Amino acid sequence: MAQHPVPDPKRPRASAAKRARTPGRPTGESPDLRARLLDAAIGCYVHRGIAATSLRAIALEAGVTPALLHYYFGDKQQLLEAVIEERLMPALESLREPLLRAGDDVAALVVAFVRGVGEVVAKHPWLPSLWVREILSEGGALRELLVNRIAPQVPQMLAQRFAKAQREGSINPDLDPRLLVVSLVGLTLFPAAGAPIWRRIFDADDLDAAALREHTIALLDRGIGGR
Repeated sequence: MAQHPVPDPKRPRASAAKRARTPGRPTGESPDLRARLLDAAIGCYVHRGIAATSLRAIALEAGVTPALLHYYFGDKQQLLEAVIEERLMPALESLREPLLRAGDDVAALVVAFVRGVGEVVAKHPWLPSLWVREILSEGGALRELLVNRIAPQVPQMLAQRFAKAQREGSINPDLDPRLLVVSLVGLTLFPAAGAPIWRRIFDADDLDAAALREHTIALLDRGIGGR
């Protein structure tokens, strides 16, 4: 009579191991796959808009199946929340530290903000376009995020410090501290978002991000000084 090997009780049968695997779980996944999927989502958001971007479009951009996106993030809203928490908020929160280090020195605050935005944009070149499309444009999907979460961290803090400096006589009294923050944003994120246009208009490929940053600092330094 043929002898059959005795199964090892510590080793699961192949069929049991297969059943234990989570449905839809990818095999051989790369450790940076999640990051690649988030980057693909941002790319689609910038070019199509958040509302018009489907999971299928993001999967096509990333070169994966929609099922893989479902495995990592669930539905479309959960993917957007992951992009916000893991990409957008960390990028914007990185501005706080240099501003805190600058203290109440107005010139240092302005330089810290302008250079900080420049560094963030260099690291995350999608930010200016996403800002214009999803925050400034009517119906943008991220407008409430700006009002409720981003504003208290940077814009309101800056306005409070500018108001204090103005009371102490170190800022032009004709300026509104709140609009000064608006001007700072307008002189940093807008030129970055419009760079492909104004570089063509002025044949200005020689003007890189560093040149724009130093120009903005010089302009602000002469525009907000006290009388």
